[in-house]
Amino acid sequence: MIARELATWGLGLTEVPDDVRRAALRHLLDGLGTAVGGIRAGSADPAVEVALGLGGPQEATILGQTSRLSAPAAALANGTLVHALDFDDTHAGGLVHATAVVLPAALAVGEQVQASGEDVLMAAVVGYETACRIAAAAPHGFHARGLHATMVAGVFSSAIIAARLGGLDVDRTTNALGIAGSQAGGLLAFLGTGASTKQLHPGFASQAGIIAARLAAAGATGPETVFDGPHGVFDALAQGVANPHGIVADLGERWETTRIGIKPYAACQLSHATLDAVQDARRQVEFGVDDIELITARVHPDSASVVCDTSRDLTRPASPYAAKFSLPWSVAALLADGTMTLETFDETSIARPELFDLAARVRVELAPSQQVAADARGEVRVQLRDGRQIVGTVERSAGGPDNPLSDADLHAKFAGNVGPGAAPLIEAIESLPDHSDLRHLMTVVAKTAADLSD
Repeated sequence: MIARELATWGLGLTEVPDDVRRAALRHLLDGLGTAVGGIRAGSADPAVEVALGLGGPQEATILGQTSRLSAPAAALANGTLVHALDFDDTHAGGLVHATAVVLPAALAVGEQVQASGEDVLMAAVVGYETACRIAAAAPHGFHARGLHATMVAGVFSSAIIAARLGGLDVDRTTNALGIAGSQAGGLLAFLGTGASTKQLHPGFASQAGIIAARLAAAGATGPETVFDGPHGVFDALAQGVANPHGIVADLGERWETTRIGIKPYAACQLSHATLDAVQDARRQVEFGVDDIELITARVHPDSASVVCDTSRDLTRPASPYAAKFSLPWSVAALLADGTMTLETFDETSIARPELFDLAARVRVELAPSQQVAADARGEVRVQLRDGRQIVGTVERSAGGPDNPLSDADLHAKFAGNVGPGAAPLIEAIESLPDHSDLRHLMTVVAKTAADLSD
């Protein structure tokens, strides 16, 4: 059975190639940066408030806090913090926000059991491989059923991380994965309303996975057929053809951890290729917003169903989160501002009338492709009022494994999220494997957050 094979591999992993280690540390760094950005913006305050209220035994800490509470409660808050700005990483093959469900479980359970930095890093790699492979086994399949792949896959990665760090054996880890399957979900209903549930999904997944491992440790059982069926996660929650055996194919040889992309824009990943194509057009010819007659974007059908859904107003987003999921509005903002920062999506910015008009000049053409949506080509045609037409193209968006952000660009993004305390936090993450526990890292995070309020 796939769950047992995955559990056996995940518990037995002791070494990984250098590029995998480096990728995992880069993603943990990026995730901590987006979490601190979430702290600065107050975007996850409800989840933090509820987690603090849940309390519990003094096992782990919420990022930026010093008081200790139960590991599941800390993971609820931390998963929400990492994803609060929708600026965290994305695995294109599964369209899953990997670090948002890996980092919270690894840190919370790592603190609970006083794991070394090296142990936490190895557990994180197991989590990355698990989340990415499960989501990629049904490309766009969960989204097509109206579910958020990050939460669907994330309960499993959190469960196997918690099982590994918690010392469970193969039988109980297999049960933990089976139990986690009954907690997989996450509705995409937020797309039409601007509700904050999407930010909560990684928190739910992280908390649920830890609880699944604890239930298995206590003797509860889960179906070993959670991936194989019948009535497994793909049968129940995915639309279209799935390849469950892809979860365990080439384990230890093919590393999905190195295939996760780091976002340069705080908008939905499915808009990024179009945004990069807009930048390509701007580099070719100098033009202003008033010069534009029409913008036509060629968009992968799976992307269009999420960021070009005309059942909602794409030109006047109802909330900052709705703006992140409107390709026309995001294109308009990038053209008007020349850049895209966290401030692009604040309440004042999304209320600009001039962007409503510009977004209304964006048209979408479907561009079917054999590529998955998050790794598809981007193309825009900008028709100017003087009759000129500029075509901007990119083969894939920046930040992915075939067009990665440099360390300098990653650190610049991190500093933009974190503020003045970025340098010590970068050092703390990059030296994680050298520490005997997580105290140094969590202390630096708390100090960085405290400095933000001074």
